[in-house]
Amino acid sequence: MKMIVLGAGLIGAPLAADLAGDGRYEVTVADYSEIALLRAKNRCENLQPVRADFSDSEAVRALVQDYDFVVNAVPGFMGFETAKAILQAGKNSVCISFYEEDPFELDALAREKDVTMIVDCGVSPGLVNALVMETTRKLDSTATVLIYIGGLPEVRRWPSDYKAVFSPIDVIEEYTRPARCIENGHEVIRPALSDREYMFFPEVGTLEAFASDGLRTMIKTIAAPNMKEKTLRYPGHAENMAALRELGFFSKQESIQVGNTKTSPLAVTAQILFPNWQLQPGERDLTVMKLIIEGTKDGVPTRHTIDMLDRYDADTEVISMARTTGYTAALAARMVAEGLYTEQGISPPEYLGTHPECMSYLGRGLAERGIEIIEIVQEIAPQ
Repeated sequence: MKMIVLGAGLIGAPLAADLAGDGRYEVTVADYSEIALLRAKNRCENLQPVRADFSDSEAVRALVQDYDFVVNAVPGFMGFETAKAILQAGKNSVCISFYEEDPFELDALAREKDVTMIVDCGVSPGLVNALVMETTRKLDSTATVLIYIGGLPEVRRWPSDYKAVFSPIDVIEEYTRPARCIENGHEVIRPALSDREYMFFPEVGTLEAFASDGLRTMIKTIAAPNMKEKTLRYPGHAENMAALRELGFFSKQESIQVGNTKTSPLAVTAQILFPNWQLQPGERDLTVMKLIIEGTKDGVPTRHTIDMLDRYDADTEVISMARTTGYTAALAARMVAEGLYTEQGISPPEYLGTHPECMSYLGRGLAERGIEIIEIVQEIAPQ
């Protein structure tokens, strides 16, 4: 089977290398950057690099025509149009792009083409969604879903206390896109970076959690009257980002003049922030996740707590965010390619949680790659 991965960045290159590593697939990785393609090729000699411009939907359709399966790992701002082009080409696919459009808008097209597209299939959204769905199905009823997730540098360095472990533009989207949550059965919209709280993680320390728009499709697919998703960062980062946002540094409007060029504040901000956010050689990252899901089982109030702490892999030189995001997507791609998952149309990752065989496959695959997920189930004592 011939596969192509669109995007050879921090996540796409290790994802492509994982798919090519077992020799079952002929894997091509595409990107506009020659440097990114060279790095991907150096990571896995079995990869075939090809230069491509994803901003042209017609070119994307033509590019994927000769492949049996497509992985969409482009930045979020072009993710939706790229996904549409993949569907128009009639290809099964997995997407990790974090775009703001509703992926279900593509469902009719996917069904018309008789193909499967698993969307939002990273770590969060992605793995988290599948685990939440699997857990809610173990309960007779679900009352609360709380999601805490973050990718961080292992060493906190002033002034930003952060490194971008996926597309920096998508990071800023987390800080500007309004956060949807469910409270008492109603959808509530809060500003991103709001509703802050501190949480202690024994192997990491104290982190700050804030509202972000990570529930995505779960708003429609998970039956729980209370659901929140929060991003984790080192304390103080949220306040700094909120200040930049409110001052207009993240605005996409072309409202400022720089020399003879009219541009957006975001474009200027990116030129300053992104070099500071870039992981330097030898810098390590970690991914921390905590899910708290409460409900009843056989009339007994029950809490499921699911934890994951993953770190940079020095042996493979793969950052943790690429491991947890990319390997989840690579395993989902194998599920579709091998016929383990066959539902046509748009499938958010929580649909995987309705298939025990898919969750077993996913859990085994992550464990084989050193990603450990720990679940504790306990009765909730009456107040």
